[in-house]
Amino acid sequence: HELRKGKSASPTSFRLTEKFILLLVFSAFITLCFGAIFFLPDSTKLLRELNYSLALKRHIGQTALLQALTLGRYEIKSLLNKNICRQSFLLSTFSIMSTNCFSPSIYILQSKHYKESCAFTFPNRSKSSINGMMQFSWDNYKRYAWGSNELRPVSKQGHSSNLFGSLKGATIVDALDTLYIMEMYDEFEAATEWVERNLDFNMNAEISVFEVNIRFVGGLLSAYYLSGKEVFRRKAVELGEKLLPAFKTPTGIPWALLNLKSGIGRNWPWASGGSSILAEYGTLHLEFMHLSALSGRPVFAEKVMNIRKVLNRLDKPQGLYPNYLNPNSGQWGQHHVSVGGLGDSFYEYLLKAWLMSDKTDEEGKKLYYDALQAIEKNLIRKSSGGLTYIAEWKGGLLEHKMGHLTCFAGGMIALGADGAPDDKTGHQMELAAEITRTCHESYTRTSMKLGPEAFRFDGGVEAIATRQNEKYFILRPEVIETYMYMWRFTHDPKYRQWGWEAVQALEKYCRVVGGYSGVRDVYANTPNHDDVQQSFYLAETLKYLYLLFSDDDHLPFEHWVFNTEAHPLPVIKKQNPEIANQLK
Repeated sequence: HELRKGKSASPTSFRLTEKFILLLVFSAFITLCFGAIFFLPDSTKLLRELNYSLALKRHIGQTALLQALTLGRYEIKSLLNKNICRQSFLLSTFSIMSTNCFSPSIYILQSKHYKESCAFTFPNRSKSSINGMMQFSWDNYKRYAWGSNELRPVSKQGHSSNLFGSLKGATIVDALDTLYIMEMYDEFEAATEWVERNLDFNMNAEISVFEVNIRFVGGLLSAYYLSGKEVFRRKAVELGEKLLPAFKTPTGIPWALLNLKSGIGRNWPWASGGSSILAEYGTLHLEFMHLSALSGRPVFAEKVMNIRKVLNRLDKPQGLYPNYLNPNSGQWGQHHVSVGGLGDSFYEYLLKAWLMSDKTDEEGKKLYYDALQAIEKNLIRKSSGGLTYIAEWKGGLLEHKMGHLTCFAGGMIALGADGAPDDKTGHQMELAAEITRTCHESYTRTSMKLGPEAFRFDGGVEAIATRQNEKYFILRPEVIETYMYMWRFTHDPKYRQWGWEAVQALEKYCRVVGGYSGVRDVYANTPNHDDVQQSFYLAETLKYLYLLFSDDDHLPFEHWVFNTEAHPLPVIKKQNPEIANQLK
């Protein structure tokens, strides 16, 4: 009886307990629902985004998911706006380990409407990756080649080309503004100390006026404008004064080479009967205008304005500027025309002179757009496969070759498109995009996904180097420079994607134990390194990559103009009469 009584009592007690538990569960559920209503109002959108990300992972893989997220193909405003980044299930959804040679880093996702940001672990698909590449380049230079012009990263020693004579520290001066822009302030201070103590121009050294101007004068000017440190202004003006004897020619067209001690100049012996080169004497304008502004001495501006006067007096074949000009006679040398090597930055500086003047230099503007019109008519062609390229002109005959150096033109044309005459803005942006695509193709058609020094459009090939001496890659920046400009003007995600492809190729084929090296054949399966870490790799290539993955307000174009070595110089605003008057 007691057993039966026990049995009859037990079910009743369990039912009461179960009811109590169910009531607790139901209460918790109601509480959770009300919490979701009040604290997670966009929960359906959140779930939709999470399902989308999971679908991406399933169907197009991790790489494409990263591309979708980092390049803004959809917004994660609910994550940013509702401040729920700390939820572990979200972290597990979005945390993806790197599959390339980088270690994982934190990538900050920002919507265009919200400044709040949430950190998730991503592969280094951002400027933090580039910062790490700069750190690696700089640390190895400092360890193995401090004070030398450049680094040999394979043999781990210093290197100097004949461009600088016995002048020292090219990498230090070229990298100053990159260090500052990337907020590597300890390294910047070490570089500043070296400049103050060791950068000396009082030496018996024959230097390239062009290279020393764009790397040393440009680098010092940018470092001054970014940091305000007086040592950079003083050194820039001192070096500018050392370069002035190069203009002592019958025409005022400067010599290519100059002995800093004696002031004696000469031209390259190979340059068309002792001619000066268009890209060299035509790439002094930006720096010399700022030297006049900073020194209060008009002589710098006068020297470069005189170059324009000489050019304006000359007839241009088909409206084109030949690469060679005799500084004694003031006459053209061989009628070779190129928007690549020997010509390139002359055209760039016509446009940028106008932009840097706050669009008051109307002569520079007209010269640029007239030159571009002649280039488009005589040099720009489209291959049978639909690739737009810029050929070279030799005495009226076209050579269907385009150099890596020429690839800067996509960015230049995009930069100038807004000011184009006769409603040609849209046309010029299309042209810029087509040239950029061609340069990207020159990368994708190699084994290493790095571009050759020159590529051809003849003999049945398109955007491919056919000669062994054109297959090398020396860490050049021009293609990445153009990606950066195209990204800024269009925000088309493909330009960041293409930039990221270049980052991966640099890491895979150019990174060595002691830094980054160029390679001798981009069509080979394994790299044969040239053992030089060029100073422009730190000044240009890495800076343009960093800016490609930065916000547009990081060195905005309305306030800064980049010299041809990627050194940012401030626009001289019309409302600043003190500086503007110095430049009249």
